Amino acid sequence: MDASIRHLSKHPLFKPLVKKYGRPTLKRGRTPFQALCRAIIYQQISGKAAGSIYAKFVALFGIAMKTPIDWESRAASRFPTPEAVLSMPESSLRSAGLSSQKIAYIRDLAQKFSDGSVPHKKLSRMPNDEIVAVLTEIKGIGVWTVQMFLIFTLNRLDVLPTGDLGIQKGFMVLYKMKSLPAPRTMERLAKDWREHASVASWYLWRVADDAAKR
Repeated sequence: MDASIRHLSKHPLFKPLVKKYGRPTLKRGRTPFQALCRAIIYQQISGKAAGSIYAKFVALFGIAMKTPIDWESRAASRFPTPEAVLSMPESSLRSAGLSSQKIAYIRDLAQKFSDGSVPHKKLSRMPNDEIVAVLTEIKGIGVWTVQMFLIFTLNRLDVLPTGDLGIQKGFMVLYKMKSLPAPRTMERLAKDWREHASVASWYLWRVADDAAKR
């Protein structure tokens, strides 16, 4: 990440952002199975509600967590195995607040991790495009989710999630555009810092957040 920050610090548009927002926080310290399971739990509901469901979910496996969840705590790194999730009755999973659809997604995730369909021990060594191809075969896991996984769990530095609305808004503000840019436009504008796109994306999210507050 240091090389990415040094590179962006020399870019005329990102230099003031590096100075303003400081060093990005891109590491969340979760295992692949935990990260993807959490992503499914958090889909399409508020962070507060998702945090409550997450705490109830892990409690089924004897893991006590506080809500709101402190993701830096030691307890947050504990998580059931795919096999344990598969053996948990659906009624118990439902009692944690999971919908039938999310239960199906989580079970499909657990099954693919358990039977080797997802080579989780090799994920950290696989190219980005191969990881996208493998993980999007899991029910409920789309390209955006995999991109977030690449950035925050595997800490890949070259991911540019052009389908993310926050990234699009960040581009629009930073590059003084009148409308949200197309993926091709963003890729063209990112040419000078493309290999550092994950770090640049963090700054673009900050830009979009600030613009939303005005």
